[in-house]
Amino acid sequence: MRQSARDVALSVLTEVDEADAYANLLLPARLRDAGLDARDASLATELTYGTLRGLGLYDAVAEAAADRHPADLDPRTASAVRMGVHQLLNMRVADHAAVSETVEALRRAGGGRSSGLVNAVLRRVSAHDADTWIEELTAGRGADEALALRTSHPAWIVRALRMALRGHGRGGDGLEAALRDVLDADNAPAKVSLAALPGLADRDDLAAAEDAQLTPADLSPIGLVLETGDPRDVPGVADAHVRVQDQGSQLVALALTAADTAANPSWLDLCAGPGGKTAVLGAVAAGRNGRVHAVDSSEHRTRLVRESTAGSPGTVEAVHADGRTVGRDQAGMFSGVLVDVPCTGLGALRRRPEARWRRRPDDVAALAPLQTELLHSAIAAARPGGIIAYSTCSPHWAETAGIVDDVLPGGEVELLDAPAVLAELTGRPAEAFASAARGDGRFAQLWPDVHGTDAMFLALLVRR
Repeated sequence: MRQSARDVALSVLTEVDEADAYANLLLPARLRDAGLDARDASLATELTYGTLRGLGLYDAVAEAAADRHPADLDPRTASAVRMGVHQLLNMRVADHAAVSETVEALRRAGGGRSSGLVNAVLRRVSAHDADTWIEELTAGRGADEALALRTSHPAWIVRALRMALRGHGRGGDGLEAALRDVLDADNAPAKVSLAALPGLADRDDLAAAEDAQLTPADLSPIGLVLETGDPRDVPGVADAHVRVQDQGSQLVALALTAADTAANPSWLDLCAGPGGKTAVLGAVAAGRNGRVHAVDSSEHRTRLVRESTAGSPGTVEAVHADGRTVGRDQAGMFSGVLVDVPCTGLGALRRRPEARWRRRPDDVAALAPLQTELLHSAIAAARPGGIIAYSTCSPHWAETAGIVDDVLPGGEVELLDAPAVLAELTGRPAEAFASAARGDGRFAQLWPDVHGTDAMFLALLVRR
């Protein structure tokens, strides 16, 4: 039987809830298997990501309507409730269709016993619009809790982002407006960005092709934005010459290649998986007679690195190893090191909306020792005069400036001007990227609401 958009969305949402799967990895395969046309694929995508983004609010609404929290239901039933609430409150779907089509999708998925419950809950939810539910549910709550509910973020993330904005220089009288802008940007669907790998693909040629639906990105000099369609249909994607990648990630990799002007560069990607930044490094290295040594502690992610860099054969060596030991085992071997450390991912919530519900405040403290060890290893692996690029997909103070500031007093490295390098790459003024974290503006911080990218942090260091 042919699957509908709601069938696909319900199956993905159930697996995300039940098995901690990631929607951005699961949904594309389900869409391919279902063979949906463009319109239904778009609907399934909105049902999936929209439901995950709004989970906090939708659970609160469902609990108020039914006096029963969706988390107390089995994952399939809970996912049907949440998907139905999303349609009722935030999509242009007639109430009767939102209810009946969701219930039918649940029945087709084998959840017929729960269909009456879901039907009743959704009919109660449909009695009010989103604004009325929000007004009722936020009454009597504190300011942060109310904002968290309105924007469907955990309250601790609201507070963490406020601190990050203040620390990186977006405080003052405009702090609360900036906070709301970032939270709203997290809830706005991100356009698909691609990287045309240097020497392997030409972005202007790709954008100029008839019916390409591609436009040159406004920041990354190798970036493209796919206005509509399936990125797998873009020429060069199948050959690993073009790849889906956020502009912020492209700029982080390009910043290392621009800062390290060594002839025949030797670059180390210390936390390489799944290989997006490694692919950029490999393509640039191929054009400069250089090489890239890519390391990841996961065998699966190491395999992904090899797949990602298939377009630059012979340039990239991908190795399964612990990045914390590379600085000891290969001390002083590299002219440049990229260390894009594991982090909370608070800067990529618009692309991975379920992550906001999985992360906890203590994750930040738990990751800090690993981030520090990896940065020390990166410094040790760089030769004197070598460049170290430290990056995270998080603006959180403890994962960004806090980690880099810890290594500076040791005297092994000197801080370079990362915003100036990004300015050279993008044609934007350096002030557009500068973080006020140190007072000297030499850290760079990107923001989804300002730059249209993930909230990437970048510090550039030179080994003494």
